[in-house]
Amino acid sequence: MTHHKKHHIVIIGGGFAGVNLVEQFSDKDDFQITLVDKNNYNFFPPLLYQVATGYLETSNICYPFRKLFSGRKNFNFRMGSLEKVLQQENKVILSTGELEYDILVFATGTETNYFGIESVQQSATPMKTVEDALYMRNSMLEKLEKASREKDPQERKKLLTVVVAGGGPTGVEISGMFAEMKKTVIPKDYPELVGSNGEIYLVDGLKSVLAPMSKKSQSYTYDTLLKMGVKIRLESVVKEYIDDVVHFADGKKIEAKTLIWAAGVTSSVFDGIEKEHYGRGRRMLTNAFNKVEGTANIYAIGDTGIQTADPGFPDGHPQLAQVAIQQGRNLGKNLKLEAEGKPMKAFMYNDKGSMAIIGRNRAVADLPKPKIHFDGFVAWVAWLFIHLISLINNRNRIKTLYNWMVSYFTRDQSLRMIVKPMREKS
Repeated sequence: MTHHKKHHIVIIGGGFAGVNLVEQFSDKDDFQITLVDKNNYNFFPPLLYQVATGYLETSNICYPFRKLFSGRKNFNFRMGSLEKVLQQENKVILSTGELEYDILVFATGTETNYFGIESVQQSATPMKTVEDALYMRNSMLEKLEKASREKDPQERKKLLTVVVAGGGPTGVEISGMFAEMKKTVIPKDYPELVGSNGEIYLVDGLKSVLAPMSKKSQSYTYDTLLKMGVKIRLESVVKEYIDDVVHFADGKKIEAKTLIWAAGVTSSVFDGIEKEHYGRGRRMLTNAFNKVEGTANIYAIGDTGIQTADPGFPDGHPQLAQVAIQQGRNLGKNLKLEAEGKPMKAFMYNDKGSMAIIGRNRAVADLPKPKIHFDGFVAWVAWLFIHLISLINNRNRIKTLYNWMVSYFTRDQSLRMIVKPMREKS
């Protein structure tokens, strides 16, 4: 009986791309998979803002990796952060030890891009991780409590004013959620704050909200947010955020205790991957099969890599969940083909469209083939359905659906608790 050496694939990052890559090897005993992530759970980024605003529980959008892939003999999980790649030795140095690999796959996603504005990085609230969402929820509720005690009208207004920087889907969705909370939640929970004049601002340096989407989606979103009470400032670039004042490049400013930063993302740079292997947005340059150019056995998928070989996307694919999902699945199939001595298949992105939710019964959606735009209630239902089925398992889907139903019929939710972890004693 001949024993074949197992191919050891080390995957750095357990987001959409990494998890879908792991799924491809569930029935392949000739591959050994090790997933590395700094968290011990997968989470669903498109719904982070609902955790941040108290409409969903953390457990609705998270699930432990070990539970997710329980019972798979060819799967290992290692909690830790990547510190260095030793390409010549086919080894990675982690914060929790070392791993040797036959194939290394980067699926690390992105991190918040502060564009070098140090004051924003220090004082603004990002919206990228579960920790960010929980911090925002605690901070928001604490400011409401403080505002309820504040006697100075100007200081109270500053506590209740929120500036959301970034007119993409995340910025639009957070602004819409805050507008609905201001109308339905605050009058009930904080009657002493009625008439306090706190404002919600959505600001962006571009000429429109939802810039990558259709003109119809942009126009509908802009008009809807205005009707909901959101103040929109376009072509307004944030320059600094100092002493609770947001300063813009044109000299204007807004006094606000809260600046939510949803203005951009960037990929990470890793020790051991040379500078020439990175392209725009610090994304690793890859060929048609997602192999990092100039390397023998290193791949990058999802937001981490940029591929220009796809004829439909000569400038690289958008940093969307669908790209990550499709690249993870395609790479898994390709690695199995390569192991069998068969030629790989170039990645071709199947664009399924884009959508954004604005508020209750309000959303926009664009489909590419055929080219269709729809908005309002129909788009809202489509958004709910797509995001519900995209959650990682039935447990998350059922819990999320329950919380959404409660929110819809009561226009409220009972998840607004300030819960802080204890600080570790040094």
